[in-house]
Amino acid sequence: MELEGVPTELFVGGAWRGSEDGSRFDVTDPATGDVITSVANGTVADGMAAVEAAHAAAPAWAATPPRVRGEILRKAFGLMIERSDQIARLMTAENGKALPDARGEVAYAAEFFRWFSEEAVRLAGSISTAPSGANRILVVHQPVGVSVLVTPWNFPAAMATRKIGPALAAGCPVILKPASETPLTALLMAKLLAEAGVPDGVVNVVPSTRSGKVVGAMLADARVRKLSFTGSTEVGRILLQQAAENIVKCSMELGGNAPFVVFADADLDAAVAGAMLAKMRNGGEACTAANRFYVQAPVADEFARRLAEKMGALRMGAGAEDGVELGPLVNASTRDKVDALVKGTVAAGATLVIGGEPASGPGYFYPPTVLTGVPVGAPVLVEEIFGPVAPVVSFDTEEEAVRLANQTEFGLVSYVYTGDLARGLRVAEAIESGMVGINRGLVSDPAAPFGGVKQSGIGREGGHDGLLEFTESKYIAANW
Repeated sequence: MELEGVPTELFVGGAWRGSEDGSRFDVTDPATGDVITSVANGTVADGMAAVEAAHAAAPAWAATPPRVRGEILRKAFGLMIERSDQIARLMTAENGKALPDARGEVAYAAEFFRWFSEEAVRLAGSISTAPSGANRILVVHQPVGVSVLVTPWNFPAAMATRKIGPALAAGCPVILKPASETPLTALLMAKLLAEAGVPDGVVNVVPSTRSGKVVGAMLADARVRKLSFTGSTEVGRILLQQAAENIVKCSMELGGNAPFVVFADADLDAAVAGAMLAKMRNGGEACTAANRFYVQAPVADEFARRLAEKMGALRMGAGAEDGVELGPLVNASTRDKVDALVKGTVAAGATLVIGGEPASGPGYFYPPTVLTGVPVGAPVLVEEIFGPVAPVVSFDTEEEAVRLANQTEFGLVSYVYTGDLARGLRVAEAIESGMVGINRGLVSDPAAPFGGVKQSGIGREGGHDGLLEFTESKYIAANW
């Protein structure tokens, strides 16, 4: 992997710098386990320096005309498209995902800059007359202020742009703390944004293996007014507790356990194609990945057979190799967790159709795996898999399907396949999730509000809702 032009230092106040204590950490290739390079390892002091830089830059950025902010984001979109191959290959190197997935992510990630470049000029307020007639009610939306953004390793470009885009459009300076597995993509994003014209201090990036301490210290600083986090529910709970001390406004996109419901009247070919997209996008390492397949009894066996055939035909290998459709999992612990879930489910009585054993040799590979006869309560139905594993469970009635789909503490996204639109809409309303795809295996769109209910999070990203997450509504009472 050619790393020329890819920064490996912290980006604070518009300058590239080493960490305060001089420490660094390695970034490895999941396909081989080899070290790609090392990156400056941010300290608490570095986090505080980033808060200071963002705080200093906040007034001028908030006062920058919306059109100017939008044009900078539009230029950043263009730079991402122009350098899409470099970004895709960088993600494949540090994340392991296959190049087709990486290229798809770059296109998706760039769209957040384009969408929010347009939304920057549409932060409209409102004016009305109080019901009593005593005064006018003016409502304006002002930037919330210094925003800490914490992103995961599975979509290192898209999760960064989905947060940076609305924050900058709303007039907020940011401090991005990327996952330590994938800091290079985040640092390259900072470089492109600086090139696009983002003023010094408006975007800061602090990679660190000391995530808890660094983020905790930033949240304890009264100058920080917003936290946007994407990651596990367990970590999200901790961050919400820390944010409560200073009443920091929070957006939390947490874990998922997406049901994929197939009724007997569905187009089975379309359902299998949708399942491949919902399950195998990013190798299953996605919060939106279909986690539990509930298929109506008359077609359950045939669906499982066709899905196993399609999944088994995927070529697994190093993501950068031509023709590879499934790369390695991100690290050894993720691979081992997936393997433990599969083995625990087989021990509970499920049947392996394909897969089920980690690949031998270097890298963190796990083959496409399909399980049938999965008993209710099996580990693979309870926990988020985050790998290429599809457990199939049969059901009889619509009511049973809804009950099974809702039998989880999570509620991010659900998928429903049926030939009856009325049933699809009825089930979509009954399922407890923030998003539902009807006869679609992909729901993510920069123009739509992305987020979940229950233990899957708070707030929305994308759409106009995503912009409002970085604002505070101010009511002004006036007479004239």
